[in-house]
Amino acid sequence: MKPLKQILLATLLTLAAMGAAQAAPLEITLTADPANPAQPVMGDKMRFHSVITNTGTDPIEGLVGWISLVEVDAGHEQPMDLEDWSAHKAITGTRLGPGATLQTEWPMRLIQHGDYRVVISVTDRNQNRVHTSPMLQFHVTQKPVVESSRILPVALGVPLLIGGLVGYRIWRHKS
Repeated sequence: MKPLKQILLATLLTLAAMGAAQAAPLEITLTADPANPAQPVMGDKMRFHSVITNTGTDPIEGLVGWISLVEVDAGHEQPMDLEDWSAHKAITGTRLGPGATLQTEWPMRLIQHGDYRVVISVTDRNQNRVHTSPMLQFHVTQKPVVESSRILPVALGVPLLIGGLVGYRIWRHKS
């Protein structure tokens, strides 16, 4: 029975060592910019900040990081195409030395209303693994297409202006 325990213990230690060796030493943080609107509306701009840190003792080569946006509204769950949302979708860093960090700002223009989650993902050319930051969630409020404060002056002003010009021409013609 004793040799079986030793074999089992040796197997567990080997598996634990393999798991530790496979885990890339990356730490990723993601924070919302303090200047972001508290209640964002369609058309607003937001910024997110990420810090990718090599917490290991070896350099990481061929680093690639990208931002992902997911809509989580009930019945509309889907990843979002960032083409209209952000021009800055990815970063590359050829080498991240031990203890080094890569800081990135991710600007985004809010295109559509709903509930969203944003996350940063990172991989490198030597690992067959993707690392992710914690997710941040935010809600985008729908912006009214027609705003009475912008329409009312035009709706009232144009007819009054035309009426005033016509009245002036009639008055001028009579004189």
